[in-house]
Amino acid sequence: MRNMLLIAKREYLEQVRGRAFRVTTVGLPALFALIVGVGYLSTLGIGGNKHMAIAAGNKALADDLRSRLLSDKETKTTVDVVAPATQQDRAALLGDVRSKNIDALLWIDASQGALPKATYYSQSSGDFITTSRLKDALNNSLVDVHLTSGGMNASDADALVKGVDLNTFQVKKDGSIVKSNAEGSFWKGYVMAILLSMTTMIYGMNVARSVIQEKTTRIFEVMLATAKPSDLLAGKLVGVAAVGLTQIIIWLVAAAVILVSPFTAAFLSGDLAIHFSWEEAVLFPLYFLLGYLLYSSLFAGLAATCETEQELQMYMPLAAAPTWLSFALIVLIINDSNSVWSIAASFFPPCAPIIMFLRMASEIPPAWQFAVSIGLMIVSIWGVLWVSSRLYRVGILMYGKRATLPELMRWLRYS
Repeated sequence: MRNMLLIAKREYLEQVRGRAFRVTTVGLPALFALIVGVGYLSTLGIGGNKHMAIAAGNKALADDLRSRLLSDKETKTTVDVVAPATQQDRAALLGDVRSKNIDALLWIDASQGALPKATYYSQSSGDFITTSRLKDALNNSLVDVHLTSGGMNASDADALVKGVDLNTFQVKKDGSIVKSNAEGSFWKGYVMAILLSMTTMIYGMNVARSVIQEKTTRIFEVMLATAKPSDLLAGKLVGVAAVGLTQIIIWLVAAAVILVSPFTAAFLSGDLAIHFSWEEAVLFPLYFLLGYLLYSSLFAGLAATCETEQELQMYMPLAAAPTWLSFALIVLIINDSNSVWSIAASFFPPCAPIIMFLRMASEIPPAWQFAVSIGLMIVSIWGVLWVSSRLYRVGILMYGKRATLPELMRWLRYS
């Protein structure tokens, strides 16, 4: 026990005092916030600063569509109307698109008594944001023009086309009713799942690299004179786990300080309101610890069988496959977080940490599901540790030869 604690202390202090720990502790959340902020700001003017022409046989429809497009001040779109338009006008406007005098042309062909057919011409084939905005605006304009032509007041027609606001509330298990935001809850769970997977994989890889480095430099030969292989492995796992928990605690404290600030409170209000429960605050470090122990034990066993970091990298896609599988199930979990497949995936130990937080974004699962998920992870950690410790004990002293599958089976049989 004493040797294990000494090794854990060495691993902990060596990584905490390193530059990488300081950079990732401060830089990773800052970089993530910067990416989210830039992504949000870039969408504000997306599809903007365009010069397009609307050509239609129905002038009322074209004018209504133009007013709807110009009502979005963030896009700063310039819209010309040609109505009523002829085929000669269409050919001339297409020539303007080719010569880049205008960016796009929307041609609306409205036959008497039939729904109009709209065709969009532009030199860009991937501007789906603009085409989606045009489709919504055109549909609303069609309804508006039809209602006003039938005698309805223009303001009443506009109000009817705008539709109604849908307020969403969640009924909790204790019977209380709270305002909810499906989009905000999803992004909260998604961000927490990403942070959880990143920290788990990063610190698991740190354990693997540490094993490879000490194996190639033969430091193990000196350390084994005073400590058992099991103490070395346990010390590494405990020390690196303490580093990860330290970093997560710093992130949680910083997040709490930021969330209670007046600026954040004003920003995260209304449609952007995001709430964190005490279950999420408790389960985040718990699932990190369990996920870390599972993956780091696996990585340590793999690293003991490898000679170089390049050889270790060949196994990383296989080890990271459960993480990819977890995020591939996002759509399924969003649609029904209590489906059989969602529950089964949350019981699968390699996927459990990420799946559980994606489910919690929609609804807090029952306590028994947390108990089963955590229990299965503990059993899996014990099994992976049992295998990895035996590979580790023999593999750290094997040099110059790549381990084959029969040799790995013999290592497992060694007492």
